[in-house]
Amino acid sequence: MALSAHVGLSGEDRRKCSFTVPANATNLNRHGAAVQLNRELLVGSVVLVRNKRGIQVSARVIAHLAPVRGIPIYAIEFVEMDDQARNFWGITFPSNAN
Repeated sequence: MALSAHVGLSGEDRRKCSFTVPANATNLNRHGAAVQLNRELLVGSVVLVRNKRGIQVSARVIAHLAPVRGIPIYAIEFVEMDDQARNFWGITFPSNAN
């Protein structure tokens, strides 16, 4: 969806430095989002994503996308599709059924 949300992101960057930073999530979907942050991440690494309601889920970095205004963007997908992940964005997504 063409919606965005402010989230917190924690993990280790490309240099193995721990971080906890605010990030902007765009293109929200039931499986994850694209996140924009001033850190270089490794594709395949796992980060923790926290929403405004304090829910925290693990997500895997699955792609490094084209930067916007010099800020890296990464595609992330939730590691487990449990209830926390399904309700993470606080949005009801349309069904895939016809």
